Amino acid sequence: MNSERHLQLVIDEYVDHYNSPRPHRTLQQNPPAGRSHPPAIGANIRVLRRDRLGGLIREYAQAA
Repeated sequence: MNSERHLQLVIDEYVDHYNSPRPHRTLQQNPPAGRSHPPAIGANIRVLRRDRLGGLIREYAQAA
């Protein structure tokens, strides 16, 4: 893979992370693209972790 193509893949992955699931403090911990469903409230919440860019970025979400 050439370096320009690899760089573009890394940038695309980060832009997707930044604009989709990543919470923003100025948006009351909501992502810029909004949420597909409201966060669950309660003691029995299961958390899923998704590693992106080989674990450089970690995303967390509530499991249904």
